[in-house]
Amino acid sequence: MNIEQQKIILVEDEQDVADLIVQGLEEDGYQVIHLNKANLLQELLSNHDISLVLLDILLPGTNGLEICRQIRFWGYTDLPVMMLTALGTPENVVLGLDNGADDYLSKPFKLIELKARIRSLIRRKHSILQATQRDQEPVHEIYKYGFFEIDDYKKIAYCEKQELTLTSTEYRLLLLFIQNPKKVFERSELLDRVWGINFDIGSNVVDVYVNYLRKKIEKVSSKKAIHTVIGMGYVLKVED
Repeated sequence: MNIEQQKIILVEDEQDVADLIVQGLEEDGYQVIHLNKANLLQELLSNHDISLVLLDILLPGTNGLEICRQIRFWGYTDLPVMMLTALGTPENVVLGLDNGADDYLSKPFKLIELKARIRSLIRRKHSILQATQRDQEPVHEIYKYGFFEIDDYKKIAYCEKQELTLTSTEYRLLLLFIQNPKKVFERSELLDRVWGINFDIGSNVVDVYVNYLRKKIEKVSSKKAIHTVIGMGYVLKVED
């Protein structure tokens, strides 16, 4: 995968923020198309091979949540979309992810973290495309632990036989836990295996997503599943 072949669309109306992002990404070899608003987005997606969309939520005339829904409605279901916004509360983060975003970064953010998240999303898309192009029968994997079950072929997770509505990141996090029950994961390992980031980005993204996942599980079950191991990390352990 050659970064110089990757085209990114940035929809951001704050010129100072846009200039910083464009400069930083172009220094790394990406081609960046900057839009102040999203009126040309569909045309660009149709005429260019776009690797990722960076989308601000607060835009003039509309908002990024609606634009993200439109991107999925247009059929770009596998196109990575990352939200950029000053609305960094847990409720707004969940809202963005539930509207089809693959990731969410709150302003102000570190450019090094943005770049790491972009590399992870594009690498993940590339891996999925390679897998689908292989001439082989798909493996129908079912994983079970405690009151959880995951159908990894259909990408569906169940808790006490009820389907969980998970974002792609939450799904990968739960799948890793279920594949390794009772294993204590350090935050750095979760960051590497779920996000594909193998260095300290100075962010609490792991803690935030574990919290999201816990809340969705707790809506279905009163039993505690994901435990915090103080000073170490997290473990999936269901009491018998």
